[in-house]
Amino acid sequence: MSGFDLAALERIVAERARSGAADSWTARLYAAGMDKAAKKLGEEAVETVIAAVGGDRDALVSESADLLYHWLVVLALADVPLEAVLDELERRTARSGIAEKAARPRD
Repeated sequence: MSGFDLAALERIVAERARSGAADSWTARLYAAGMDKAAKKLGEEAVETVIAAVGGDRDALVSESADLLYHWLVVLALADVPLEAVLDELERRTARSGIAEKAARPRD
């Protein structure tokens, strides 16, 4: 396993977003704003589900990578650090998933 992780990808996304480089998809997506980035995240989520349901392992790996990348772009646009999400996941692991879900406010 390489030393590459989501924190490294988060740093790369931030660097490329700030670069404004015309040849950077990240910079272009970041400049397009939250609506575009969130729509791309949704598209990648659907494609990931399709790959999973279809049992296509290679597509699932590829689409999962796309999904995580676009998720990090959305987090960056919202100024939400990956660490905040990881902290929330850590907090939730302190109790069962069923108890955690039951404790969430109802809309």
